[in-house]
Amino acid sequence: MRRFLSSRRWIGSALALLVALGAAVSGFTAFHASAAPAPAVTFTAHPVSVNPLREPAGAPTNAVFNCQTNRGPNAIVCYSPQQIQQAFEVTPLLNEGITGKGHTVVIIDAFQDPTLQTDLAAFDQLFGLPAPDFVQVAPDGLTPFDPNDGNQVGWAGEIALDVQWSHAMAPGAKIELVLAPSNQDADILDVTKWAVDHNVGDVISQSFGENENCVDPKLLKKEHQVFDEATHKGITLLASSGDEGAAQQTCDGTSWVQVASSPASDPLVTAVGATELFAAPDCNAAHPCPPDSPTPGTYDHEIALNEPAGLFTPGNFSTGGGFSDLYTRPSYQVGVAHTRDGSRGVPDISFTGSINHGVLASCGACAGVTTPAFFIFGGTSVGSPCWAGLVTLADQLAGRRLGQINEALYQIAQNPEQYANTFHDTTVGNNTVQEPDANNNLVTVQGFDAQTGWDATNGWGTPIVSNLLPLLVQVSGGSHH
Repeated sequence: MRRFLSSRRWIGSALALLVALGAAVSGFTAFHASAAPAPAVTFTAHPVSVNPLREPAGAPTNAVFNCQTNRGPNAIVCYSPQQIQQAFEVTPLLNEGITGKGHTVVIIDAFQDPTLQTDLAAFDQLFGLPAPDFVQVAPDGLTPFDPNDGNQVGWAGEIALDVQWSHAMAPGAKIELVLAPSNQDADILDVTKWAVDHNVGDVISQSFGENENCVDPKLLKKEHQVFDEATHKGITLLASSGDEGAAQQTCDGTSWVQVASSPASDPLVTAVGATELFAAPDCNAAHPCPPDSPTPGTYDHEIALNEPAGLFTPGNFSTGGGFSDLYTRPSYQVGVAHTRDGSRGVPDISFTGSINHGVLASCGACAGVTTPAFFIFGGTSVGSPCWAGLVTLADQLAGRRLGQINEALYQIAQNPEQYANTFHDTTVGNNTVQEPDANNNLVTVQGFDAQTGWDATNGWGTPIVSNLLPLLVQVSGGSHH
């Protein structure tokens, strides 16, 4: 999400408004009830913009980039698909033929990426991945690409990241990219509804978000109805939790406030935060691996993503997390330490998302060229498509769609023995941030500490995939095999 191929919704002159809806969904009250009628407020249209910051990765030597070799105290580190597969123990399932085959990841984005096919082919060839069954659709029309529009270039990068990394986690899954004609809230919701109505895939990834109080309540109600329809069809919904820690922009875009991000805060959605992963480096001709070095990507440790203001971005670059003003605490969070009575907490889970320890992806359009160009990317935008790919692995294991996975995830994580075997619990760091306001003054927004178990920085943590997914299938109702 946001900044590093991530999603920022810049809001015009809109006022914050709590939604007063009384819907009851899947055993929990979805929204807070209002004691008095809300005042009439006119909401303006909300564009969803992306402002990617990315670090060029250079050219590889024998298919390994210098940033993968992790040499030098100030060097930026990057990871390949194989390193991430190794770190989170995806490799054992892939070796058993669990690749997502027979299942579909749906990616929701806006505008288009004109170099996507070339970049995807280069990504696959470089890292030895099979070409995916890939479909791109634009239900409301495909907007011509304007290379001089930074907003569109940003979305091209988001698309490249989403497609390549969902494929990296699930090399056998079909990928259906569903594009909105613009980055207006209503346009994005419209194509999301199209994807749900037409039942085009098993899991939907949404790498965008905004201050939930700035969403038009009418649109928010429609969105929740779409998510409810998806849940009843067994579609898993994922969304990135944000890249400015516990902060979201105020609705007029001039400052920052502690609040959760929508659509991640919807209880029907699995919200994905971000960590900074430290894993074993790879090697190349210039930097051969020592004889006793671990397999590239071998897991070492993680901390909560929180890169300081001024390092890569004007403000902190940190995992989104906090508590909803709109949605009550869902049933699956009742009794969970560090959650709050009356408020949905986010995120639920996490994935790697640091730019300082980022992932490699190709985006020619980001570089203004028609040939492949590799960059290092980070943010919670990495986590949503990666988890989407992982869900298709679980769907293949189950022989069916798992659908809404939050109930099962929380059930597993609340069993201490199961939790230790299925998640990396990040207990170091926080998501307190300083972000520049309209006058470029840094505004401090207090966040939350990483703690043992669930917390509003990284949720339950990152997956130990080879252990988690079989158990997720079991807890979700078993396999059809």
